Amino acid sequence: MTEAPVTTRDIARAAVRERLARVAVEFFRKEGFDRVTASEVAEAAGVSRSTFLRYFGTKEEAVLSAFESNYGDAVAVLRARPLDEDAWTALRHAMVALIRPYYDSVADSLALARLIDESAALRARRLEMMSRWRDILAGVLAERAGEPGEVTIGFLVLTAAAIDCVTIAVERWTAVDGRVDLTDLLDEALATLAPRQTERLQSL
Repeated sequence: MTEAPVTTRDIARAAVRERLARVAVEFFRKEGFDRVTASEVAEAAGVSRSTFLRYFGTKEEAVLSAFESNYGDAVAVLRARPLDEDAWTALRHAMVALIRPYYDSVADSLALARLIDESAALRARRLEMMSRWRDILAGVLAERAGEPGEVTIGFLVLTAAAIDCVTIAVERWTAVDGRVDLTDLLDEALATLAPRQTERLQSL
């Protein structure tokens, strides 16, 4: 199936969405996520509330929107891995792609991680997002195994475990103010499960 070409309008809309998200996150960091309304965020960004809500249905979406792109990159990397590579190793490369944007600005990434951790609403929405992408990544594992549409429990467990390793690595990285390399923390978390995954893969 051929993908629709990206238009100038799509590019412009993406740029506006990115700017609004950036303003929203900065405003939430200063004022506190739970204390700020969508109307106040819109005002800070210089747009109407209705305009803001056309780009983001909720405040939570504005904060977490960047992660959607990160997960999209992870899916692309997983699809591109050699088919003879075991699933756990392929997932490791996908998870490294997932955390790569954290290196763009360590200070901003740490602040965003703390913002999410401090809000029950953001944590809940993040879990929903992670569950959705877990299913998508598991679907890619099924494709790699030559069984498109046959998403087994095993594939779901593998992707859930890999995503949880990212979550734990980011939590530890945030706790030490980024003083330890995030990829090293991720690899440490993944290595804890690697021997068991090697055995498990034989039965998938």
